[in-house]
Amino acid sequence: MSEVRSAARGRARIRITAPGELDETEIAAWRALRARSGAPANPFMEPEFTRAVGSVRPTARVAVIREGGDGSGHGGSYGDGYGGADGRGYGEPVGFFPYETGPLGQGRAIGAGVSDAQGAVCRAGLRLSAPELLKACSLSAWEFDNLEAGQELFVPSAAEEFESPVIDVREGYEAYAAGLRARSPKFFRTTAAKERRLGRQTGEVRFVFDERDPAALRTLMEWKSAQYRRTGRRDRFAKEWISALVRQLARTRTPGCSGVLSVLYAAERPVAAHFGLRSRTVLACWFPAYDPEFAKYSPGLILHLRMAEAAAEAGMGLLDLGRGAAEYKDALKTGGLRVYEGSVARPGARAALHWLSREPSRRAHSFIRNRPGLAGYARRTLNRVGRLRAK
Repeated sequence: MSEVRSAARGRARIRITAPGELDETEIAAWRALRARSGAPANPFMEPEFTRAVGSVRPTARVAVIREGGDGSGHGGSYGDGYGGADGRGYGEPVGFFPYETGPLGQGRAIGAGVSDAQGAVCRAGLRLSAPELLKACSLSAWEFDNLEAGQELFVPSAAEEFESPVIDVREGYEAYAAGLRARSPKFFRTTAAKERRLGRQTGEVRFVFDERDPAALRTLMEWKSAQYRRTGRRDRFAKEWISALVRQLARTRTPGCSGVLSVLYAAERPVAAHFGLRSRTVLACWFPAYDPEFAKYSPGLILHLRMAEAAAEAGMGLLDLGRGAAEYKDALKTGGLRVYEGSVARPGARAALHWLSREPSRRAHSFIRNRPGLAGYARRTLNRVGRLRAK
């Protein structure tokens, strides 16, 4: 189902394909480009995540960008007898753009709704504009909500900038813990005391960084669904594609993208859990939850501190907590990365329709987010709705 299209500038050719049709040479090129980018090795930006999304989302596509000749001295172009009908012979890949297609040519980031790092993986200085890329992909617009910093093609079109809080453990967990004690001595002391009390009152506390038991993953997903409903938010796991994606990624084991299920047990009973993705150097935090019966012990905070310790021991230097306001993130973070929300569009009627369908809602959400009083009222309203649903 691959389709080859010419870009408007230079000698670039773009092949549009399903993620599952990328060959091993292209996968290797993607990883190499990503490694040379200098950006944090966020697993959401690796080909394994895109391929996993492609297995559960039929609308997933990847634009493979190539420049130059076919390596034989002929130069040529796709389908002209030199580059090959599928374009794979036309020079080395210099860029990959994963996306999902929608109605009226409106595209969105791959895995939108659950992906915490988004964008293209391209060679620095690639001579291609965003409108040219969208045209080759037959997209009138492309929407993003967690675009990573440094995305030269798309950042100029961003409407808002956000912080994605991080825990930096590159100097080791003890250095992080010392800094946390200095910044928030009461918080650190209280959390440690709650962990000791949890052990005394319930039984031995045990932590597993990489739990492989499928039952533990099912428990986490059940807790998270209940939390979404309890707080009046959309239950992500009610969407089968998201549940299937998480289950597939839990089985994925590659250096750049592996699923990691971390579980905190008390008396051999799970009391808190987290599922995320890891590379060699980054743990992307994704779905944390805990058993409300143990809320007084703050098991989620205990779990995150244990995760930070285990990640540091495994050689990871960064835990990316993901965009979004939360007290536990403010308490644990050492800094933050920048992510962006917005869309890029080609001039035309379809782009105007996209703007009219999305921008008023985005601006309303932004208005509320930037006013603490309104944001607090909105959260309380959602919580009340959740409680009514639970009755």
